[in-house]
This record gives sequence, C-alpha cells and structure tokens, in this order.
Amino acid sequence: MRMVDIIHDKREGKALTDEQLQFFVDGVVDGSLPQYQISALLMAIHFQGMTTEETSKLTLMMAHSGDTMDLSSIPGIKVDKHSTGGVGDKVSLPLAALVAALDIPVPMISGRGLGHTGGTLDKLEAIPGYQIEISTEDFIKQVAEEKCAIIGPTGSFAPADKPIYALRDVTDTTDVMPLMVSSIMSKKIAAGADAIVIDVKTGAGAFMKTLEDSTALAKALVKTANAAGMKAIAVISDMNQPLGNKVGNALEIEESIDLLKGKAPKDITEITLTLASYMVVLGGKAKDQAEARQLLEGVIADGSALARFKAMVEAQHGDGRVIDDYSLLPHASYQWPLVAKTSGVITKIAADSVGIASMMLGGGRQATDDTLDYAVGIELEKKVGDKVEIGDTILTIHANQEDVEEVKQLLYDHIDIADQGQPYPMIYDIITE
Repeated sequence: MRMVDIIHDKREGKALTDEQLQFFVDGVVDGSLPQYQISALLMAIHFQGMTTEETSKLTLMMAHSGDTMDLSSIPGIKVDKHSTGGVGDKVSLPLAALVAALDIPVPMISGRGLGHTGGTLDKLEAIPGYQIEISTEDFIKQVAEEKCAIIGPTGSFAPADKPIYALRDVTDTTDVMPLMVSSIMSKKIAAGADAIVIDVKTGAGAFMKTLEDSTALAKALVKTANAAGMKAIAVISDMNQPLGNKVGNALEIEESIDLLKGKAPKDITEITLTLASYMVVLGGKAKDQAEARQLLEGVIADGSALARFKAMVEAQHGDGRVIDDYSLLPHASYQWPLVAKTSGVITKIAADSVGIASMMLGGGRQATDDTLDYAVGIELEKKVGDKVEIGDTILTIHANQEDVEEVKQLLYDHIDIADQGQPYPMIYDIITE
C-alpha cells in the first residue's frame, strides 16, 4: 500500500477503507510517513471531508494507537467532561469537584492553552505545588478515593494525535471537522471514561465561530462517542465574550473557588451547573437535570464540593490553603483600569481579543516554549448588556509591566458601546443524539 494512493483517493472524494486508515495511523505513529504526505492528506480531508463512518473508524484507530486507561477497578459510572476551548473558561476546575461531591468518579485528562484560549493545566499550576503529572496508578487510586483528579496527557495516550495536531496547526487545518472530532475523542476514548459531557463553544472566542458549525461539531462528537460505546451529551454555549469576570491563570483559580463558595458571577455559575447536571444524570445519580441541579446546589451550600476541591489539590501536592487565602496565589504588581470613553450600553467585548490581551501580558503562550506569568490577566467589571458612564471602569488589567498601552489599545478596539444592547444567551442548544 502506498500513501500517495491514499492521498489520491481522498483528493478524488472517495471514502477511505479501514486498511487505508490503519496504514495512515500506523505510519504516523512509527514515523514512516513523511510530514509532507501527512499534510497532503489533511488538506485533502479539508476539501473532501469524511463520512461519519470514516471519522468514527479514524477516531478509534487513533484511540488505540497507544495505551488506554483501564478504570474498571473504580466503582460507579465514570463521567468525563471536555470543552472545545474559550476565554475565561475555568469550568472544569469547580465542575470536577461538584460532580465528585456526589460520589461520581470524574477522571479528567486536560490540556494547556492554545492560542488565545486558556488551558486547565496552566491554571492549576498557578496553585503552589500542584502536580499535573502523576502515574497512572496514582491517578486511578485518586479517582477511586477522592472521586476526581485532573492531570495532563501522557505521550502514550493516542500518540497518533500529537504529530497530526502539530501539522494541523501549521497547515491551517485546525478547524476541519473530522480532524477535530478524531483529535478530541481519540484521547477521551483512550482515557477510559464511561460517559462524557462536551461543552462546544460558539462565537468570537471559539474555534467554531458560527452556531451552524458548532452544532455540526457537537453532533459529530456525540455520534463518534456513541459509536465507541460512550454515552455523550453536548451543550452548545456562548463564547462571544469571556466567561465569568476573570481571565488569567491565578485569577481564574480564584473565581473557580468563588463558585464553590456560591459567590461566582451568574454566567460561569450557570454553565458550570448545566454541564455538571448532565454529568450527574449520566452518572446515574439523578433522573433528570432538575433533580441533578438541586443536588449540585446542595453540595455548594453544605461546603462538600469545596472540600472535595481542596482534597484534590492536596492529593496532587498543591497547597490547599489557597482555598481560604488567595494571597498564596501569584498576584500582579500593577492594576491598570480601562475606562469607558463614552456613555451607553456595552454591546461587544470580543472574547478572542481579551484572550490575546492576556497572552500579551504573559498569561498565555505565543510560542510553545514560552514561560507563563500566572499572576497577570484581565478582570472584567462590566459585561455585554451593562450600562456605563464616561469614566466608569470596564475592566482592570493585572500586569507585571508598567507600559500596557498596546494592550489597552487592543481592548479599546474590540469593545463597543452603543445606545442599547442585549446580553448574549448563555446556552444555545443541547445535543443528545
């Protein structure tokens, strides 16, 4: 079999056979395929697409291209969660503790920031001592005992994904639907959970900018998960403006803890409880979302979710005192206000631009080897739909540099104030099959 023939077949719009897909995956993993041929096939898939069956087969082959996690020794239905990425999206942090507080095992293997989007692992590493790399044995033990753990991926999980993803990033194929599905679901299938809730973001700060594309991706993810034997629900949620009020690694840890104390902004609380409630239903602890939500509100009120988060942090060698003392987290030297130049209603705070602003401050990576500044970020004082007067603070820039004029200008260029406006809906749709 020749790779050039596989490229030709896909270029001509043919569905690839199981043998062709396996040849491709094997060649990626063992390094026998040159990058230019892998890239050529990725571009052919971009133009010709893949059938649902092709996508499912590719995903399963990628999932089984390396080690898989065996969680069968952990009692109960194991439920995972995935987000397609956004700005201020710290949902995984409080969500894991909320669901675990109801004795549902939550084994979560998360990622780092990508472009303007923040990464769960980067945020956790803002907690002094927190270890994202633990052995598989310790991971399974922690999920069994504490019901939750959040760690980074190992190179042995779905190893076909890493080189393909790296080439997608430099060949403008990051948003190709079958490739997104196979990348996301291959790692989740390899991680061994029984069910998954997927948060598909839509809007300016998301990879999928339109509701139509986000819906198509959500349906493809659910179908592929089902084909692999996983129960799945996808929630399509807004990412036109940042989620919550805080963007930046340590700042988002603070807001995550605030949520578990019942003190977080309405939007981050709403999406977290929505996603968590579907996890509780899939985990068999509630008959419907309404009952699940009541249970989740209970573990916030009685403090057990907060205690579960502290237990997870300490189990992974983090300083649990941060739960009650935010001064133990990194904090920036300067706080610069961005004030309104006109009066009216805020109609736009572009999420992607806020993410880029945080990255410019050092809160995200512009290159893969960049060192993060965990203290910096953006704190929103106003959101879309809020009224402002001239001189009101729209947001505060947390920086470790005195000159933030370039950051301010970027933000001013992507914040609109008009005579009237409405907030975005938080949730657009729920995909169950």
